[in-house]
Amino acid sequence: MRPTLMLTLGGVIAAPASAGTITVTVPRLTVAEYHRPYVAVWLEPAAGGPARTLAVWYDVKKGGNEPGTKWLSDLRAWWRKGGRSLTMPANGVSGATRAPGQYQIPLPTDLKPGAYVLNVEAARETGGREIVTVPLTVPGAKGRASGSHELGAIEVR
Repeated sequence: MRPTLMLTLGGVIAAPASAGTITVTVPRLTVAEYHRPYVAVWLEPAAGGPARTLAVWYDVKKGGNEPGTKWLSDLRAWWRKGGRSLTMPANGVSGATRAPGQYQIPLPTDLKPGAYVLNVEAARETGGREIVTVPLTVPGAKGRASGSHELGAIEVR
């Protein structure tokens, strides 16, 4: 993995160019007991092959007898595709759960040309579980799909 260089130019942070951006929307839900969802974002070749985890949001501060990592297996599809072999916290991939809103994740710049499937999965305590898939072709990856409850719009630009 190459190091990332961030430059500050007149108060603006300039980051290296990326292959694109994934926007993940966590919707605001009106429910009696709301818990922020655990979310996993990963890419896999459309023809099959190893999955590449891009982001995992979980309760990083939960400790004690039931640490936050215990519930990562609730992200069932991601867990089976390779999540169980990932050591947490994973540098540059894992982070805390997110409040409702839109969040950007950069697409890796080292993706080889070809067809991929972007997967976004969410699971919430006392809530549901949902997975949204977006087919992509690199270069020029663009796509959009929407969840129906636990996830909102997922967009790749």
